[in-house]
Amino acid sequence: MSPRHSTAEAARTRDRIVQAAVLDGSRLGLEGLTVGTLAQRLGMSKAGVVGPFGSRDQLLRAALEQACRIFAAAVTEPLKDLPPGPDRLGRLIDGWVGYLADCPFPGGCFVTAASSELDGRPGPLRERLSEIVASQRRALAAEVAAAQAGLPGPHRPAEEVATTLVGLSMAANQEIQLLGDPSAPARARAAMRHAAGLQP
Repeated sequence: MSPRHSTAEAARTRDRIVQAAVLDGSRLGLEGLTVGTLAQRLGMSKAGVVGPFGSRDQLLRAALEQACRIFAAAVTEPLKDLPPGPDRLGRLIDGWVGYLADCPFPGGCFVTAASSELDGRPGPLRERLSEIVASQRRALAAEVAAAQAGLPGPHRPAEEVATTLVGLSMAANQEIQLLGDPSAPARARAAMRHAAGLQP
């Protein structure tokens, strides 16, 4: 096998492991994800599963990063050509709720579940998750502020609106995943648009 093919095969193996880790982590939690379970599921040795990452912790981090990329591809990347403003924020909310309603993860929103799981567990994984969530909050507050500039006032502080939107999304995730409520997405969309000062 040539070095190029060997590198490509290693990358495919790494991607396959990460995808399996994301799915298992969604169902079992990141802390509940074991190398043995992954190895059995993938038909690999434990050393083969951990090898591309160096450690279980780095594997878990790779799963977290991949889950965030999946969220971004579904919710924020489709907006990249839209100028900041009310329409963009409305579409962000619609995409966000759509992601929750038809979630690619069997356990619902990965970051929401990981936040509940890791909030009281110090360590590098929690620190990285905290960085991700803080960055997402700042970006959301900036979207809200840009939308408010195009809407009649007065307005609540953008950071407060962002907190409200995150809270509503977490409630929607629970109603969709735990309660199986088919009316939850429409209700969440309406509530989030109202909180943002947008038309229903």
